[in-house]
Amino acid sequence: MPAGQIRYSRPVIPFVKGHGLGNDYLVVDAADLGGHALAPETVRLWCDRHRGVGADGILVRVPSRTADVGVRIFNPDGSEAEKSGNGLRIFAKYLFDHGHARAPRFTVETTGGVVACECHLVAGRVGAVTVEMGRATFVPAEIPMLGVAGDAVEVPLDVPGGERVVVTAVSIGNPHCVVFRDAVDEAACRALGPVLERHAAFPKRTNVQLAHTLGPDAIEIRIWERGAGYTLASGSSSCGAAAAAVRTGRCEAGRIRVEMPGGELVVHVRADWSLRLEGPVVEVFTGRIALPPT
Repeated sequence: MPAGQIRYSRPVIPFVKGHGLGNDYLVVDAADLGGHALAPETVRLWCDRHRGVGADGILVRVPSRTADVGVRIFNPDGSEAEKSGNGLRIFAKYLFDHGHARAPRFTVETTGGVVACECHLVAGRVGAVTVEMGRATFVPAEIPMLGVAGDAVEVPLDVPGGERVVVTAVSIGNPHCVVFRDAVDEAACRALGPVLERHAAFPKRTNVQLAHTLGPDAIEIRIWERGAGYTLASGSSSCGAAAAAVRTGRCEAGRIRVEMPGGELVVHVRADWSLRLEGPVVEVFTGRIALPPT
């Protein structure tokens, strides 16, 4: 063995780490796993910021029969997500910058549906990505949300402690619960987020956004992600909150600016409730990590 070379007793997997406004993901290729399943305990270990690389989730490149490429999206608790706006933008940059996509436009299959991605290049590399995120629905059975007659718009919901909050629930391929308030902050999100995430009304749990309207074309949100907790930014949460703002009459359809602690994204809410997400993306580093012992 050459001097300085390390021999590993377990399979070592190459990865890329990227972030969208501080919302970070690891990207791996299923082909590099060599037939090993990405078990929940492996996801939790790799996402651990002290014992692993550290991330808000893992994106796994997989084959697809219905799109140019497929992706599986894992939350840091080991559960699987249907869709992630920031994750898809990170994945799109990975595909183009690392030679897995020949053109800047391509389609990606998620468990929440097929989406179209367009990479915007700066000096030959991807600096921003636009993703067609699908259509928003407020139909309870499609979110899913239990115990609601009619659309899940401004529904009173009792939470532990005797508080009643008014929520608007929406799915864009994954579930979101939006609470509009006169002001939003991290402490309130950390307090209410986990309660609503696991509320009995949401059988598959839900992402949670506390939202404040800044004008007819802008909102501010704080985010509690299902399976991840409080996070600085989220693309799908931005889409869900923007759609809810239009549905409740707080914003006008069209281009909506969404402010978060990590930065700003733009969501286009069309008349047919289809959503387009735009924002920057950054690659942080590449590396290799060993699979844990079985």
